[in-house]
Amino acid sequence: MSGVIWLLISLPLGAGAVLGVTGVRYDRHVPALGVAVAVATLGVAVAVSVARPRSSAPLFAGLRAGLAVDGLSAFMVVTVAAVTTAVLVFAAGEFGPDENRGRLFGLMLVFSGSMLATVTATTLPLLLMAWEVMGATSWALIGYWWRRPERVRAADTAFLTTRAADLGLYLAAGAAMAGGAGSLDLRALPDATSPWLHAITGGVVVAALGKSAQLPFSFWLSRAMQGPSPVSALLHSATMVAAGAYLLLRLHPLLAATGWAGPLVAWTGAVTALLLGVVAVAQRDLKQLLAASTSSQLGFMVLAAGSGGIAAGTTQLVAHAATKSGLFLAAGAWLTALGTKHLPALRGAARTHRLVGTAFAVGALTLAGLPPLSLWAAKDEVLASAYAESTGLYAVGLAAAAVAAVYSIKALWYVTRPLPDDPEAGYDTERDGTRRTARTTPAPLLALTFAAAVLGVLALPGPASWLKRLVGAPDEPSPKPWEVGLSAGVAFAAAGLAWWWASRPAPVPRPVVRWARGWLHLERAAHAVVVRPVLGLARALAVFDDRVVDGAVRQIGRGGLATARIAGRVDDDGIDAAVRHTARGGLAGARLARRVDDGGIDAAVRHTARGGLAGARLARRVDDGGIDAAVDAVAAGARGLGRAARRPQTGLLHQYYAQAAVGFAVLVLIVLLVR
Repeated sequence: MSGVIWLLISLPLGAGAVLGVTGVRYDRHVPALGVAVAVATLGVAVAVSVARPRSSAPLFAGLRAGLAVDGLSAFMVVTVAAVTTAVLVFAAGEFGPDENRGRLFGLMLVFSGSMLATVTATTLPLLLMAWEVMGATSWALIGYWWRRPERVRAADTAFLTTRAADLGLYLAAGAAMAGGAGSLDLRALPDATSPWLHAITGGVVVAALGKSAQLPFSFWLSRAMQGPSPVSALLHSATMVAAGAYLLLRLHPLLAATGWAGPLVAWTGAVTALLLGVVAVAQRDLKQLLAASTSSQLGFMVLAAGSGGIAAGTTQLVAHAATKSGLFLAAGAWLTALGTKHLPALRGAARTHRLVGTAFAVGALTLAGLPPLSLWAAKDEVLASAYAESTGLYAVGLAAAAVAAVYSIKALWYVTRPLPDDPEAGYDTERDGTRRTARTTPAPLLALTFAAAVLGVLALPGPASWLKRLVGAPDEPSPKPWEVGLSAGVAFAAAGLAWWWASRPAPVPRPVVRWARGWLHLERAAHAVVVRPVLGLARALAVFDDRVVDGAVRQIGRGGLATARIAGRVDDDGIDAAVRHTARGGLAGARLARRVDDGGIDAAVRHTARGGLAGARLARRVDDGGIDAAVDAVAAGARGLGRAARRPQTGLLHQYYAQAAVGFAVLVLIVLLVR
């Protein structure tokens, strides 16, 4: 049965790689093949979640690649596979033959496979490899429409921000090897000695917060909304952004071992949930609102991980995945049909497209945390863990839950308004709308909406106790009746106020609104604190490279050429002159000998002269074919190396990343063959 867990990963990775390189040749068959692979992967995910196999294989000398499905990862593999299937079914009708569907479906399957490897990895080396593939494919998916410069810039921003945070995992791996953790198995990390334990924990926390778009990294999620709607539904609901929260839930023993990491993570999650909720309230673009709400909702999962609510965070993660992927797909359906995602232009959209509107309404009410829908029950579990940790954490989390009701009801208010007199005037701001939804839209929307509504059953007393035992947290606190009633009352009150205030101007100063609508100006701050200093340092190093390093190389080259010229002059003026003088001397001697004796001595002298001439010719050949040729070969080799060294220096990020990936693959191949 252990081979099945490798099939879980290799099936989407292999099929995705094949589909990704097919191009447009088999474009018509790609959607059906992609959906079939996703369905098969879902079947394998269900099988491994029941059997829970474990397997490992040698990777490098002394290092192994381990995979396992336990109680926590069992939920994740099914969630990732199910959301991937729903999104690919939706995308089959959204992307026509004029798009490269092979590249889209292939990248999404590869991304899904890397996410499945991430949640089942039991060792840091395999986790790092899966983390890298996930980051690379997310960059390619966000920048799928690469012919539009703004899309590429958005993908670069998301990629560089998460990559900067991902360096924390490399710090953790290095500290684990240096700190005597015993192995790079994730379960052994809490056993590392101090101060390496703190370095490991800090690296993991930074990488997880960056991937889950928590403060101060949240702004990359706003830029990632430039990608296609199916990409947003997949990456920003159950997979990429959830990977960081999942890692913190998985490594809670590591957080607890330090004493400081748990409270830091919990407070970061609580503050992110509150502030990014305020950002969501200020948005007038539906996808931007959903993106900010994603960062806010992930804050609840991070809060649960920091306060020890493993089962609570798992329930929140699964319920949010179904809810948010359905909302992103609904937004994508309206974007295709109406050509816009601006909330004022979407007035009445739920009335003109009733099935999409119904699904969106259920998803929005679930996101608002209203009883009896799933996120209400999940948030109560998270808040119970926060209350057991700190009353202040509970208060901030409860305030964030109230803000969640406000931004959810705001979105619902717009799309359910009566149609304006001229609705067409606000359409087609992004692209030309089709005025209809695709035939593949209803099935995934209804499935995800149903899951969003009913997954709250995991928070009921019986299923909640079972889930806590399954994830190894049987003593995790449950919400008290007064907590359940208070959260429900807060949610209903906030939702009512949001509906009442939706048609009125917000009583908030305009600078505050601009600050919130601009995602707290976090990207501007990142440019001021990180980007500009780094670019300034890069320019200074470039000048140093051009004037000092390259200058030294050029001077060495000029010195070599000058030396060659001097050697040539010495050769012409010295060696050749000596040879000529020798030859002349030989001839003069021959003439003198001929005068002295025209007999036998004359013949001997002639032979001597011929030998001198032959020696002169041989010396000239050695000089021309040896010394001069060697000098020419050195110069030509230097020029060739210079040309070869310039070729990789294109200044294009994706080519550098591809070169690094190829180099890593070659290194792995050499290690495996030599071993």
